[in-house]
Amino acid sequence: MADVAVRVKLIEGMQLLGESASGHTVVMDAHESYGGRNMGHRPMELLLLGLGGCASIDVISILRKGRHDVRDCVATLEATRAPTDPKVFTAISMHFTVTGHDLPEKAVARAIQLSEETYCSASAMLGKTATIHTSFEIKEA
Repeated sequence: MADVAVRVKLIEGMQLLGESASGHTVVMDAHESYGGRNMGHRPMELLLLGLGGCASIDVISILRKGRHDVRDCVATLEATRAPTDPKVFTAISMHFTVTGHDLPEKAVARAIQLSEETYCSASAMLGKTATIHTSFEIKEA
């Protein structure tokens, strides 16, 4: 039995509807050069969003379990892809802006490290083809 299940269905042209077992949907589309109409996320963008979401959930959870007052967390990601097919990610930069009250730099750094090295499944998978560089800044709430 699978741990995660999704369904992807053609809408029209190259536009696709992704449906998750949790009941949520997302529209995907190809670039115009591939016959798409730019009506949704590109699948590779969703992979990058998934990494940002996975890591952010880890960082927020780890900090809150440590009783740190986290008010906001923004992950900004940029990626470079291989020039030839399959155009996998080869380098990913992930910058966290964590906002809270009296957040210790050491705790934020440790939360990001634990996410990257232990908890984030997306990091573990994408790290097989890409060098992932993380950085962060802390803002006072």
